[in-house]
Amino acid sequence: MKRKTAILLLIFDVICINLAYFLPLYSRFGGNVLMIFANSFIRHIPIILFIKIFVFYGFKLYKSLWEFASIDELVEVVEATVISNIISVFYLLVVNAGLPVNIYLMVLILDMAFIGGSRFCIRILRRFKIQLRVTDKNFKKVLIVGAGAAGSMVIRELRNHNGLNSKPVAIIDDDPAKKNLNINGIPVVGNRNDIVHICKKYNIDEIIIAIPSASRKDIKEIVNECKKTRCKTKILPGVYEIIDGKVNVSTIREVDISDLLGREEVKLDMEGINQYINGKRILVTGGGGSIGSELCRQIANFSPKELIVFDIYENNAYDIQNELLRKHKDLPLTVVIGSVRDRKCLEELFREKKIDIVFHAAAHKHVPLMEHSPKEAIKNNVFGTLNVVELADKYNVSKFVLISTDKAVNPTNVMGATKRITEMIIQTKNMTSNTDFVAVRFGNVLGSNGSVIPLFKKQIEEGGPVTVTHPEVVRYFMTIPEACQLVLQSGAMAKGGEIFVLDMGEPVKILDLARDLIKLSGFEPDVDIKIEITGLRPGEKLYEEPLLNDSTVTKTAHNKIYVEKPMVHDYSKLEQGLNRLKNALEYGSNDLIRSILSDIVPTYKYKREEEKRASDIGLTRDSYGEVAVAHDN
Repeated sequence: MKRKTAILLLIFDVICINLAYFLPLYSRFGGNVLMIFANSFIRHIPIILFIKIFVFYGFKLYKSLWEFASIDELVEVVEATVISNIISVFYLLVVNAGLPVNIYLMVLILDMAFIGGSRFCIRILRRFKIQLRVTDKNFKKVLIVGAGAAGSMVIRELRNHNGLNSKPVAIIDDDPAKKNLNINGIPVVGNRNDIVHICKKYNIDEIIIAIPSASRKDIKEIVNECKKTRCKTKILPGVYEIIDGKVNVSTIREVDISDLLGREEVKLDMEGINQYINGKRILVTGGGGSIGSELCRQIANFSPKELIVFDIYENNAYDIQNELLRKHKDLPLTVVIGSVRDRKCLEELFREKKIDIVFHAAAHKHVPLMEHSPKEAIKNNVFGTLNVVELADKYNVSKFVLISTDKAVNPTNVMGATKRITEMIIQTKNMTSNTDFVAVRFGNVLGSNGSVIPLFKKQIEEGGPVTVTHPEVVRYFMTIPEACQLVLQSGAMAKGGEIFVLDMGEPVKILDLARDLIKLSGFEPDVDIKIEITGLRPGEKLYEEPLLNDSTVTKTAHNKIYVEKPMVHDYSKLEQGLNRLKNALEYGSNDLIRSILSDIVPTYKYKREEEKRASDIGLTRDSYGEVAVAHDN
């Protein structure tokens, strides 16, 4: 089909080139044109045709998809006709063809009109056909937010992909000078404050936010307006997310909770990060997980001497291996399948690789599961970490960065208690080691494996219900890339012994989050998609502890990174507690395990048997000791 179109265009161009010379001559000399210029015209027109067709071919005028033609293709047509006419005029003057000089300008104008017009007729016909198809169907009416270049490109993309069955009908923009103007034939009808009114007036089905340069704060405000409608909302990623600077249908994504958080992009000390990663051998334990894999992606950008991904789960390790090799073809990458519990496996790795920096992300993290399997949490989180810490010290690793959690602060669950112990381990080890041991503590990350956001999205896709554990449960959130960028930045700032605390912003009520995601998916909460309250799960807090407490943390040079005031730990007491835990793994009960954890971590509070019985009959005790009805049995 493409070959056939190219041949037809070439034949049409031959006819048009001849007409471009004949019509001006005819208009000037009338019927005598053939008698006066016939010999000269017939003698030189084959050379002119060759010159022009050759130039047109060089400008790929026979290879473009003219049904999708835009300003770029128009520029190509103008350039091709101008250059081909300059060469042709030069040839005709050299051979003294005898044509009137003023004819040459008319030829150029007609060439542009004929050559360009023929191409753009193809697009006009295609658009007309699409309009006929769309008129016959129940198309979606789309409101575009943003009357700039991106909005214009989104309109063209929607028109070019009739399979989307979407029709842009209106645009809103905050620039008052653009109101009542048309962008690609679509009217600008108001600003962000008019979104709700416009959606009702035009019966909008879908909103697309197309302002890549907008700040996160502006995006948050626009999304909040979109939430007031019943329209499905999508967004064009920010300029930092669009690598090639082009807009197409595949770049338009669903609006997610990160757009609602309104958090600005992290500013990093790229030189500082590069200095301690570039040319170094980096080990990432748990490198196939949500945090570990993102760390690997970002580390790969700083040209390490070797990146070593260590993970027990081969599928995750395989996925990140393929991704890294695809995007960084020259990256020295090693993937090792193994467990941090296996000290022998780890020791072989440290001995052979001479590792410079360790990012320790391997851990069991699911709170309810670890409540039921506390021994597994301790084997992996505590003694697995201890293995990596001791080997990092033994083999003179330069920096060791532990990924910790806000659940380590006044923990109410086994997972949080084990992570607090790992912080204590690295702080005590730092006192006697040449390695700089530090921890980075942050809250929930959006979209991580097993987190609430993917669960809600899946439940919405299935038609509900969306399950929320408690109407008052509150959490702090951060995006995975943001968390990992700040982890790398913390590593650059580390001197040893610090617990870095990341600014998580404002807390988010999970019930509001569920409602927002339902609305942004185009549904009405509790009407189209039900929300079901299921009760707090074992070990779960109602409120997470605020990480930024003025009495416990101090500022650093980075506005989103704080450092906890150092705490002196009794190493002999910690070692004694770890030995008791090790023995309890062999012979003790889960209750004994929890009791030893509370001895090591005095701030750890856990449910005893009488509280569990209360939970069994429908009562849940929150982290502040208040008993509330969680659900009806």
